[in-house]
Parts: sequence; structure tokens; C-alpha cells
Amino acid sequence: MEKKNPCIVMVPSPGLSHLIPLVEFAKILTHDDDELHVKLMIPTLGPPSSSMNSILNKNSLPPNITFTLLPQVNVEDLTITDENPQPATQMQLTVKHSLPFLHQELTSLITSTNHNILAILFSLFSTDVLDLAKEFNLLSYVFFASGALFLSFCLHLPHLDDQQQQHEHEQEESLLFHHQLTEKTTVNVPGCPVPFQVHDFPQPALSQRSTQAYKSFLGVCIKYSLVDGVLVNTFTDLEADLIRAIEDQANNRENTNSPFVYPIGPIIQSATSNQVNRLECLRWLDNQPPRSVLYISFGSGGTLSQEQLNEIAFGLELSGHKFLWVVRDPSNFGGSAYLNQQKEDPLRYLPSGFVERTKEQGLVVPSWAPQVEILGHGSTGGFLSHCGWNSTLESIVHGVPMIVWPLFAEQRMNAVLLKDVLKVALMPEKVVDNDEDGIVKREEIARVIKRMMEENKEGLEMRKRIKELSDAAAAALTQNGSSHKALSTLTKKLKCSI
Repeated sequence: MEKKNPCIVMVPSPGLSHLIPLVEFAKILTHDDDELHVKLMIPTLGPPSSSMNSILNKNSLPPNITFTLLPQVNVEDLTITDENPQPATQMQLTVKHSLPFLHQELTSLITSTNHNILAILFSLFSTDVLDLAKEFNLLSYVFFASGALFLSFCLHLPHLDDQQQQHEHEQEESLLFHHQLTEKTTVNVPGCPVPFQVHDFPQPALSQRSTQAYKSFLGVCIKYSLVDGVLVNTFTDLEADLIRAIEDQANNRENTNSPFVYPIGPIIQSATSNQVNRLECLRWLDNQPPRSVLYISFGSGGTLSQEQLNEIAFGLELSGHKFLWVVRDPSNFGGSAYLNQQKEDPLRYLPSGFVERTKEQGLVVPSWAPQVEILGHGSTGGFLSHCGWNSTLESIVHGVPMIVWPLFAEQRMNAVLLKDVLKVALMPEKVVDNDEDGIVKREEIARVIKRMMEENKEGLEMRKRIKELSDAAAAALTQNGSSHKALSTLTKKLKCSI
């Protein structure tokens, strides 16, 4: 009988921030094992973007990693009932509507003569795939592209929901925070030494319990406890207490001899594609003094209002410090570009004369820049970031302290971790105060930039701490490192299932 190749099926959630780490993890898995195959089955809500095409370029993938773009789901078929749907809800429903296509692909793969499927591995909001894993009697794993902090919160959320249901007089109110609670109310997350305020949690968890956003998010969180394990893109020295707390929460599982959480990070892109913008960015950085440039980017989908865009521009100009700014079209919703491609020229939304006035001070790049190379460049001294987990890890790996500016999803939780627990970041005060118009003014922006970029005790301490984390990140991936050991434990379990 012909020998079948071991194969792992991976199903990312829609969005580059979920696809990128999953592809990078697939490369790690297959690097030292020529027999192992990875098959990516990718739910889609629209045609692939140029960035997605670049990530999935067959010339950049090893031959034992293949992919299938599932048929596009029509956004009008998602039947979203909430007035202001959250990206998480859209992602979860996109995967749910893709299940028939996934079933067909799995059936074809299983009946082929050359594949032996070991497990299905899926992203944060692809948990409906768990039903297919059970149907086909396959091991199931979540690839958690965020950190242990958010995972601990997700695992704790069903418990909080049970508590809420005990108070019938609070029905139809928010899960955690009804009208009697104030912005000063704090909630603890297992394993985190600092409490969180009301507005730090993801919006779906704060929605009324009757909304689709809340129900979908709770359903996703419940399914996390039903899988065979969770692979978290973090490392032990970064979130040790949180990782221990997650294991404690999982102690009631039937198979207590098998780990529930596998901290396998940091998994980041080693390099981005070679584009014109990249060459311009790096040439410009080559001519700047060491650690003199503040890099500003809000990730693959973060957007700002027109008013806030103006305030950042004037704040950069007022600070007098060098900057490299990735600008995107403005929007009143902070994640409007996450699942939608933008086609306009964003530079036309900047204040009149800004680019000309600051041409000796900074460089403005439309829509995209090679973030990994920029953060790894010696001229980059700080990162103003939306606190997406990919960006957070990239900044830590390259030892670049941050100015945190969270927009949506779990980014406010990440910001608290970076600022108050790890102490490697600053946050503009107006964001913390959550003022009525939600705008961080130019004077505050300039003040925080100066605190970050100028030589002072505070800045030196942050740089020392993030250098220590950078060293720990590198050590975690070595032969005897914590993440390498966690990955070895996982691969041994997978091979035992053959």
C-alpha cells in the first residue's frame, strides 16, 4: 500500500492579521519535516488583495505548503442583524457560510491516496470548523493569533456570562457593565496583575446580551474550551502568569496529561515583499541618525477620522522629531479597512501643505510599508501603533518601544499589557481619559512623542526593558527555548495520532 503523507489542514479567519502568522507557522512546521504537508483552506469575503497574493505567492512558499481559496461569500448573505456589525461577527459568519465548501475540500483530501490528515488547525474566529473536525474524527486546535491575555479573557467570559444570568433583573443589559456601573469600574482577568476598565474590553463583549455580536463572540469563546489545544502566538517570558492561569482554567478537562495551551511564539514575518514603497522607505531610513525616527502605522486595517488624521499631522510637525508615517484613507470607524480594500489616494486627506512643510522632517507613505524591515532598521527609535498583536510582537522582537493607540478588537487590552504590565509603552492621555469627542489633540501627541524619542530616564528604562524582552523572544525560539519545547510537544502528539 502506498504510504500517505501526514497533513495538517489550516483554516484562517478572514483578514491579513490572521493569515500572516498562520502561514509563518506553517513554514516553521514544515521546515524540518519534508514529509509533513500543510493545506490552507481560506474562507474569503471578496477577491484576494495584492497583499494576500504576495503572502500566498507560490515562489515564497515551500512545496509542502499548498492553499485553496474557498468560493467567495457574499456579504449580503451574512444576515447580520446588528445595526453596527463588528469585524469579528463578519469573520465568524464568513467562516460559517464557508463550511459546505470546507466539507467538500476535506472529503476530497481524505479520499485522496497521498494524504493522512492529522489535525485541523483554525484561527480565532473560525471555531465553527470544530464541528467538521468532530465529524471527520480529527484532532482540533485553535491557532490563537493574539496573546495569552486575550485568550485568558475569552476562556473566562463564559463564566462571567453564567454570573450575569443569575441576575434576572439585569437582562438585556451588557454582559459586564450595565447602567449602574461607571467607567471607573474594574474587572480582573485571570493571570493579569492589573485590573481593566470598562472600555478596555472588545466591543462584542460589551454589547447587550441579545445582540448578534455578543452571541457570536460568546459562542466562539465557549468552543475554545472544546478543542484539543490552543496554540498561542506568545512566549513564556512575556506572559508567564497568564499562561499559568489558562492552564488552571483548563484543569477540569478530561485529558489532564496533555497540555491545553502551547506558547509557540513569537511568530512574525521574517521579511515583507519587495515593493517600490519599501525601497523608498529603507533608502530614506538609511540617511537618518540612529534611533531618531518614529514609525507610525495602524496595521492592515486601522483607520482614523479626518479630524484625528489632521491632529496627528500637526502633532508630528509640532514635535519636531523625524517620522515615517503610513497614511490610510480616513473613516469614522477604526477598523473600516480591515476587511475592505481601499482605492483612494490617502495623501490627499492630509492638511494642506503638510507634506511640503515636513519633507526634511519625515516621510509619508500611502497605505502600506514594509513594517518588519522598518522596525528592524537602526534608525527606527519608536513605534506609534494600534496594538494589533502582530505589530506588538514585531516591535518586541526588534526591541522598539511603543506609543500605543488602540482602535478596536482586543487592542485596548494589549495596550494595558504593554503600558502597565510590561512597561514598554506610553499612551496619549486623551485616549486613556476617553474624552467626549474621542480626539487626541496635537499638543498631547507632540508631548508623548517627545517623551518617547528624547533622551530621558523614562525613555532609557523603556528601551532597557524592551531589549530584555527582545532577547527573551529570541531565546524562546532556540533549541532549548520554551517555545521550541512547546512546539516539540505538539508535534510528538500529532505524530502519535498517525
